[in-house]
Amino acid sequence: MTEFSTAAADYLATRRAMGYKLICQGQMLWKFVAYLDGVGAEHLTITDAVSWAKQPPEAARVCWAAKLGVVRGFARYLSALDPATEVPPAGLITEPSHRTVPYIYSDQDIAQLLEAADRLPTEHRADTYRAVIGLLAVSGMRISEVVGLDRTDVDFEHGLITIRNSKYGKSRQLPLHPSTLEALAGYARRRDERFLKVKSPSFFTSAAGTRLLRDNATTVFPILVRDARLPWSDRHRPPRLHDLRHTFAVRCVIRWYREGLDVEQRLPLLSTYLGHIAPSSTYWYLSSVPELLELVAQRLDSVGGAG
Repeated sequence: MTEFSTAAADYLATRRAMGYKLICQGQMLWKFVAYLDGVGAEHLTITDAVSWAKQPPEAARVCWAAKLGVVRGFARYLSALDPATEVPPAGLITEPSHRTVPYIYSDQDIAQLLEAADRLPTEHRADTYRAVIGLLAVSGMRISEVVGLDRTDVDFEHGLITIRNSKYGKSRQLPLHPSTLEALAGYARRRDERFLKVKSPSFFTSAAGTRLLRDNATTVFPILVRDARLPWSDRHRPPRLHDLRHTFAVRCVIRWYREGLDVEQRLPLLSTYLGHIAPSSTYWYLSSVPELLELVAQRLDSVGGAG
């Protein structure tokens, strides 16, 4: 094992111990280490980093930037061990913004999605997707968190859902409205009536009684979007499951603004509820929403007028 590979192994182990999964990033880092060994590099240099990141030449700039970003993180770590390490500066490879503009669902959109779920073949499949979409809409959970729920993670007595080992290895508990708990209890009762023999500890199950898979949910959802005939024809892409999470966050903040509450003070609470590692991630969820920007402007105008 070379010095670069030893350092890379230690770096990845350290980051993963902090909760970062680094699956794709880890694969890219090992390829970069192999490149350094192949060219006989003694130290990590910006020249080598950029040369590797820009392979293949026909790749999109966003791919080049992503690769250089992986190198930058490793270089910062390596510089503490080898002072001759050169850390590539941020922005060395510019890229257009690749953040996907979220689709913010209206109440009517969600109602139409639930109706489309009701039309899915087999009673249990329809029941499951209706419950999953409903929970995503009212909780802001990630789809991976929803399908990862076990029966024991839903505490009907205390009105809590426990999300275990989610993104960044974090766990959290979410309080749910009584109406949501009632809907989940109804689903659980019908699920157990259909499957007398438990095949999986999963709360949400497939038509076969096994755990509902994230890939299956993301495959079915575009079908529901088409069947629901949501108004997205003027957009570059159809609404996604993850946009339900954006919608939840935006609705929370809009409600706070309308109620005259201190939004800035409450944003860290929303960040914690959503399972973000920092409020900055939550702030991005709230961008590019005309109604929210209008409310912010109104709040600023009222403050300015009061002065």
